[in-house]
Amino acid sequence: MPDIDPHPLSPQDCLVALMIAVSASDESIRTAELVKIQSAVNNLPIFGEYDEARIPDMSALVFDLFEQEDGLDALFGLIRDNLPERLFETAYALACDVAAADGTLREGELRLLEEIRYELDLDRLHAAAIERGSRARHLRM
Repeated sequence: MPDIDPHPLSPQDCLVALMIAVSASDESIRTAELVKIQSAVNNLPIFGEYDEARIPDMSALVFDLFEQEDGLDALFGLIRDNLPERLFETAYALACDVAAADGTLREGELRLLEEIRYELDLDRLHAAAIERGSRARHLRM
């Protein structure tokens, strides 16, 4: 495991970890996805007090978990334990934005988004609205 602070993950750590997980889910982290993550952390109010120096720690955590047999389950356990339920839809919206950032949704990303919907028990109609908004924001000419 990476050397992270002994305190539980912050809600922002959870959001960053989930965005990184979506980016890594297809075994190829694209520049557009990294730019989307950095942009979210730099510009969204939810990250206003977030220490960007923790992003490499969250990356290491996700990569370490992805190497383990039940690592995805462990990641969702950490997220459920440390992310307030009121931010579950925010987490899904950020995940959708990262998946759509490069203009192509790959099989691994689609599977992980489905798993996120299930694990966070998101209402299907709400999830569809979030997906539609993300698709609209990332259309290309």
